[in-house]
Amino acid sequence: MFERHAGGERVILVALDFGTPDFAESVAELRLLATGAGLDIRGEVQGKRSRPDAALFAGSGKADEIAALVAATEADVVIFNHELSPAQERNLERRLHCRVIDRVSLILDIFARRASSAEGKLQVELAQLQHLSTRLVRGWTHLERQRGGVGMRGPGEKQLETDRRLIGLRVKALRERLAKLGKQRRTQRRSRARQNVLSVALVGYTNAGKSTLFNALTRAGAYAADQLFATLDTTTRKIYLPRPAESAGAEPASGEVVLSDTVGFITRLPHDLVAAFRATLEATAEADLLLHVIDSSSPGRERQTEAVEKVLHEIGADAVPQLRVYNKLDLTDVAPGVGRDEYGRLQSVYVSAQTGAGIELLREALSEILRAGRFRHEAGAPDDPSPRTEVISE
Repeated sequence: MFERHAGGERVILVALDFGTPDFAESVAELRLLATGAGLDIRGEVQGKRSRPDAALFAGSGKADEIAALVAATEADVVIFNHELSPAQERNLERRLHCRVIDRVSLILDIFARRASSAEGKLQVELAQLQHLSTRLVRGWTHLERQRGGVGMRGPGEKQLETDRRLIGLRVKALRERLAKLGKQRRTQRRSRARQNVLSVALVGYTNAGKSTLFNALTRAGAYAADQLFATLDTTTRKIYLPRPAESAGAEPASGEVVLSDTVGFITRLPHDLVAAFRATLEATAEADLLLHVIDSSSPGRERQTEAVEKVLHEIGADAVPQLRVYNKLDLTDVAPGVGRDEYGRLQSVYVSAQTGAGIELLREALSEILRAGRFRHEAGAPDDPSPRTEVISE
């Protein structure tokens, strides 16, 4: 039902600059997304506008330029680095004589390719159907006439109405199944909480190195690649943390911690996708600590950090204590280390998950933070947020 790319299709990328400061980075991301989807980039069209054109988004002149490039390169698909309305997609397809998709559809397609767990596939299908439901008019103009029917279709019901109804039923069924899986996960988390097992979730912008860091901490062998959205399904492993050196011989080791690797975030992450993955992302909102992994080598790390914080707010995880981990030091001149505020409280750790530099510093930092939180809980002390909620960026 949802359009899937066969891979290797010839595509033209279109990106318009509306005066945003992150335009160049966004275009670079679009190239990575297209490459990660296995598409053959035949050309790019860029331009500047003050606002989108209501009918063709890019305007008539730019549409003609795109059409000429499509004809010259025999492209199969044109991908816009923006969110198009259903009407704009239809108008552009008529003008360009080829398939047109937007950034949202491309991201959904990548998620559909990479989801491997049963729950991940359900979540992606839900997001696809929600996105498709707004675009049903696209391929059904020849079915708009009234058609009496037997079986699934009610008397006098249009094909378009039938498809909307069937999609609605499927969406309802998917939500029920995901709710059941979410309930099972919450039961498991409550069980871990009763055992006093602390939960840590890795979050961050896509391709920041979360899975590589996860493997460095757990030796789990989770899939990691230099591409956007290499990880979609949440992976959980137990690790055992050492006690801080200053308390050696005085306190027991910090003990067992559950570490989770989660899907990466990106700017303009489709709302339907965030909603569909909400069950999985609940683990992030209910964690004791977030490790916010940041690509220290990226020139757009501040914008990427803001994008992550925005999604964390959407899923109700913005109040969870956070330690920022600046990764990929091997691509910079920065040495491994630990950042603290004027009161000596941990704020950040600088590591290279690829080479292992600083990983032991991170393990010690985790031990220090989590033990402070656990001992406060065990002692029944007032909920003083300073040892944990102050674990923020510099």
